[in-house]
Amino acid sequence: MIKKINFKIILLFVLTISCTPNTEYIEKLENPELFQDAMQNLTDVIVYDIFSPPVASRVYAYPSIAAYETMRFSKPKKFITLSGQVKELEQVKSPEDKNINFNLAALYAFNKVGRALIFSEDKMDSFDEIFYKKIKSFKTPRRVIKSSKKYGEFVADHVLEWAKYDNYNQTRTYPKYTIREPENFWKPTPPDYMDGIEPHWNKIRTLVIKSAGMFPSKPPIKFDLTKGSPFQNQLQQVYEIGENLSDEQIEMAKFWDCNPYVTHHRGHAMFATKKITPGGHWIGITSVATRKAKSNFSETINAYVNVSISLFDGFISCWDEKWKTLVVRPETLINKYYDEEWLPILQTPPFPEYTSGHSVISRAAAVTLTDLFGENFNFVDTTELKYGLPERSFNSFIHASEEAAISRLYGGIHYMMAIEEGVTQGNKVGVFIVDNLQTKSN
Repeated sequence: MIKKINFKIILLFVLTISCTPNTEYIEKLENPELFQDAMQNLTDVIVYDIFSPPVASRVYAYPSIAAYETMRFSKPKKFITLSGQVKELEQVKSPEDKNINFNLAALYAFNKVGRALIFSEDKMDSFDEIFYKKIKSFKTPRRVIKSSKKYGEFVADHVLEWAKYDNYNQTRTYPKYTIREPENFWKPTPPDYMDGIEPHWNKIRTLVIKSAGMFPSKPPIKFDLTKGSPFQNQLQQVYEIGENLSDEQIEMAKFWDCNPYVTHHRGHAMFATKKITPGGHWIGITSVATRKAKSNFSETINAYVNVSISLFDGFISCWDEKWKTLVVRPETLINKYYDEEWLPILQTPPFPEYTSGHSVISRAAAVTLTDLFGENFNFVDTTELKYGLPERSFNSFIHASEEAAISRLYGGIHYMMAIEEGVTQGNKVGVFIVDNLQTKSN
């Protein structure tokens, strides 16, 4: 009799356990590090593929938008669709499948859009393999994986179809910049005298700002090399500071260099150093901020989508100014009139000088991050550690953006006018986006 009772109890226990749904995976899919890993992988591929700063901003923006538009269905009362706020983006069809885990679907959407915008698909393959093994290790039910992947890829396709019409593909066929002879116009700089990067970037569809030229800077100081003229004073300042840099100024310049392709020449040999772009650096700061704030999965995606949109529109606004004003770089004039052997601490990037791109996008991103995390958010920026540079501490995002801006003077690649006007331009972009893009209901 006792044995029969025990058998029935055991059988009942086994049946109860077997019928209890596995929900442990849900908590594991709430871990924001899953998205942090996906974003870091995308950054690594961007560095490897050597995307220019403006193109890199596009590679960050669209995957982030896809992830956000998927994730928001997990908390529809809290997060607002970007449709109707971001240009020409139609609302994604609401899912009907109840097996979808929206965090998992957001990761699939992010990775698929990212894969479509990069070159090194083998690196994405490696990441996807590791990612899939990790999801399986959570004991995620097959039906959940299948449904989440299907919906994530549906959103990815929706975003990619929209991205097709941002004029990027068309600008690949536009002519290169033709060098103008007068010495006030930008010329390619040593050591490689590369063609100007993205002279037609102002043709790219903006996301939130109304147009590429919405926030024009005041005209650059009139070109005049007469001793004591306002322009000559700007040039003289770059030269003199470059000749008397302190160790701290050199460290600052190198920390914010963010040149994705720096070439080194040794006799007849040449090799290159790959690094993150300016936008990539602020994506890194977003990573630092979300981790310090202990943002959950959805809040982490929300931060990245806001910052990536600011970077995207910031580059379009800046590049519109650069290729309209065509201001010559300091290095060109210093080599011709002051010292033919003079070299800036940083390698001059291959595009016109005015306004300073890092100044624009750093301030735009800083304004966005300040809106998300507050004015006095101090942090230690560890973004450059993997590129052999030390960490730096900042009292706020604005503090970091100010250092990024002035670093371009120490680096010898910008006049002060381009830095100051770049900060102003970036601030306008950032404030407009904060005022006109609402991702949270309150």
